[in-house]
Amino acid sequence: MEWLLSAVDVVLHLNRYLADWTVLYGPWIYAILFLVVFSETGFVVTPFLPGDSLLFIAGSLAALGSMDVHLVVLILFVAAVLGNTVNYEIGRFLGMKFFVDEKSRWLNPHYVKRTHEFFERWGGFAVVLARFVPFLRTYVPFVAGLGAMARVPYVAYTLLGAALWVGSLTYLGYFFGNISWVKANQGLLVIAVVVVSVIPVIVGLIKARLASGPPKRPKSP
Repeated sequence: MEWLLSAVDVVLHLNRYLADWTVLYGPWIYAILFLVVFSETGFVVTPFLPGDSLLFIAGSLAALGSMDVHLVVLILFVAAVLGNTVNYEIGRFLGMKFFVDEKSRWLNPHYVKRTHEFFERWGGFAVVLARFVPFLRTYVPFVAGLGAMARVPYVAYTLLGAALWVGSLTYLGYFFGNISWVKANQGLLVIAVVVVSVIPVIVGLIKARLASGPPKRPKSP
């Protein structure tokens, strides 16, 4: 139980811990950042790891001279791309190995077919936007692989999403993270980024719902 409380404390006070780690571990801090981002996006069991806040705080610490901001962006971009790729490949492997019994209630290949159709139509939008939404950025790559989204467009959208996510939040932290008001409200600002990112998803779902219209009733004999 103590390890769980310690992990929660790290997530809630990430700015303090990360600042201490840069002093304690020196250049190894880049490897730690890489592992956190890679794990958060690469394994479906670790969506609780910090993502948005980690990028922002890393950028703000780089502005103080603790790290090279451009190197941070490069390393975390690679971590994000590799994490998404590993997650996708795991999902694709499991989809091919387990979703094969058409009589199965839970592992029916029909579910994979429906998921595949969704990602063929909306996959690029989902992969890019999910980058900015906690938990979604962990599960979308896995589901994209499960639904066998075409690999080439998946990789292309993964590169775009990783560049936008890592670049925007890290450089925002670099240029604005050390302003007094921003430092006092870092948590609220990260939440605001998430909310703004989710708005297009909600709008898209509403539009899709309205476009489909009310369900058709079967004609009476």
